[in-house]
Amino acid sequence: MEVHSLDVTHVHGDAYTVEVRGHQLLVDQPTQAGGTDTAPTPTELFAASLATCVAFYAGRYLKRHGLHHAGLRVHAEFAMSTDRPARVGSVRVVISLPPALSEQRRAALLAVASHCTVHNTLHEPPEVSVELEP
Repeated sequence: MEVHSLDVTHVHGDAYTVEVRGHQLLVDQPTQAGGTDTAPTPTELFAASLATCVAFYAGRYLKRHGLHHAGLRVHAEFAMSTDRPARVGSVRVVISLPPALSEQRRAALLAVASHCTVHNTLHEPPEVSVELEP
């Protein structure tokens, strides 16, 4: 199994940078949660990760079948669980498709997009360990 890595470094307050494959992104908390609201939260990126994965798979389906991407859009909503431990309790992803896609193509695209890597991971959770550096 190939191992991928990324690094998270404290910037200030509740803001952190994420570095992965030469790319950088910022993560923060909203002001009402004590942050400076300079970037999305980790849970927003979690939902965004699922939504972009769904979009990527949907786009690949369209491309593979010679169909246009124009009009492809993915909207995601999530709600936090009301009990402990703190976690995302539900995520809803809605795919807006280009016009004039047949019902057969729509169903096939939904089947493909519903099996994106992030969605599969949520249904078959990985082993996760959090450790302190020696």
